[in-house]
Amino acid sequence: MKVKRVIANIASSEIAKAKLFYLDILEMDVLMDQGWITTYGSDEEMTVQISFASEGGSGTPVPDLSIEVDDVDTAFRLMKENNFKIEYGLTDEPWGVRRFYVRDPFGKLVNILAHHTVHGNEI
Repeated sequence: MKVKRVIANIASSEIAKAKLFYLDILEMDVLMDQGWITTYGSDEEMTVQISFASEGGSGTPVPDLSIEVDDVDTAFRLMKENNFKIEYGLTDEPWGVRRFYVRDPFGKLVNILAHHTVHGNEI
């Protein structure tokens, strides 16, 4: 048996609030919309990951979600412009990621990150 996908499910009676954060700013694709559930993701790339942590790194709390993007600086700017609450500012971490924490419309702590690149290679 092989796990093909891991999906985070966030309960809300106002699922339309996800659109600005996940579709408009993070540019995720709508993979499914049944009215009572909307699933955002990537038509291009899906990976299976699940993490267990005692902290979020650098003394931060463990985030509810981590989302890797190709342009973390733009994501940070757009989150601020749209008044989403930044919980941990844009930081270059010693383990090779540039990231920030933000609260999504449902109060979930989201770690938005990009891996550093050196001479075109991801580290």
